[in-house]
Amino acid sequence: MSEANQKGCPEWRVMLHGFVDGELDSVHAAQFEDHLATCAHCRAEMERVRAVREIIDQEGVKWQPPEALRSQVLSMLSFEETAAASSLPLPRRVPIWRRALDFIRQWSFVPSLAVLAASAFLFVNVPSQTLLLQDQIMASHVRSMMADHLTDVLTSDQHTVKPWFNGKIDFSPPVSDLTKDGFPLVGGRVDYIGDRAVAALVYRRHGHVINLFIWPAASATQTTTVHDGYNMTQWSDGGLVFWAISDVAAGDLGEFESFFRAAARA
Repeated sequence: MSEANQKGCPEWRVMLHGFVDGELDSVHAAQFEDHLATCAHCRAEMERVRAVREIIDQEGVKWQPPEALRSQVLSMLSFEETAAASSLPLPRRVPIWRRALDFIRQWSFVPSLAVLAASAFLFVNVPSQTLLLQDQIMASHVRSMMADHLTDVLTSDQHTVKPWFNGKIDFSPPVSDLTKDGFPLVGGRVDYIGDRAVAALVYRRHGHVINLFIWPAASATQTTTVHDGYNMTQWSDGGLVFWAISDVAAGDLGEFESFFRAAARA
């Protein structure tokens, strides 16, 4: 998307392609249509995406990639799937690399441009498993606030939230109320990330929402990053992986991680 739109509407950008592809449910589609009525940036971006789709869907707009290039693509996809199998399955409904491959197969305005496009997609824009996962986490974080579905169980009592997950997911997530540390527990819900049900704990920090997603996975390297304007931190402990996301300052999110890990081990 355009640089202006990325800066102006990051919370809507995750929904635009789903809207164009007809993948949004009726509630989110209606919300996005209301947003389009007031946002010239998103309207212009949507028209740009549709115009590109119309061009590449034309008859005769084809380019046959060399066999060597095809082999490289298949090798990269095999690597992604192997890496995903070791921790978290790649999502069924986030086929970004498949769209990139389709674009390469169809775009042949000029052969040299097609080769350039193929190189750009294959070696620059094919997302890693981690980026795909971060996209899903960010989308779930944004949806939880837009659709007024922040919690399934609304209480600050950790002894109510923890047993609420029994029978709803296949593991027991640690739950701690961090009110004394400045991060009060709001509640919890079941979410869906990477082809599986996960636990989502909701905390607040000075009015800002922190979503903490938890699921079983092999140990992973601790990661702290900024993804489309949201601070994210990831760690693992006791056979579980944790991803926290919020628009709070990075320092606040780091403190939240420290307090949560200390409470979970107490």
